[in-house]
Amino acid sequence: MAFAEKNLFVPEPVEIGGRHIKRYHVTSDPAGIAPEVEKAAHVLLPELLPPPDGTPAASFVVLHRGGDTGAYLNVYSWAWDNVLHFAEAAAGQPALDCPDTDPTHFVRLTGTARDRSWIGCVWELAPLEHERTAWIRHMLAPATPDLPGYLADSLRTGTTATAGATSAGGGPTG
Repeated sequence: MAFAEKNLFVPEPVEIGGRHIKRYHVTSDPAGIAPEVEKAAHVLLPELLPPPDGTPAASFVVLHRGGDTGAYLNVYSWAWDNVLHFAEAAAGQPALDCPDTDPTHFVRLTGTARDRSWIGCVWELAPLEHERTAWIRHMLAPATPDLPGYLADSLRTGTTATAGATSAGGGPTG
């Protein structure tokens, strides 16, 4: 099986469901993810966010457009101060019990009868190391947590291969 890195796009953070959400898009398409796929993912996103628990309301999502009809939404939310909550949805992937091949018809996967509890494929995992380091740097290590600093500290648009190399707000993550 031949492996190729994918494009990584980093749109500005948004606020949905009372949470600040950093966004990463993964796709082999150099034009990025189609707006209708992103919009459909954002419709389901509030259902994938955990309830407030006193931790600053921050999450990051990885929206991945597969090479076939599939689209995948991985939602990572900070909870219990230093724990990462995970929820996922998919669209257009019958192998994951999606009802059709429409990449805008997202269904929740986590918490279903066939919950696979997968946290992401090799391309979707690229932002995880950076986000861990950014959370520590801005939220846990300082005397006063810096949520705006955390939200500004994202990977740069590039490829999934360069995801761990540099960050927009904190220099090398290695």
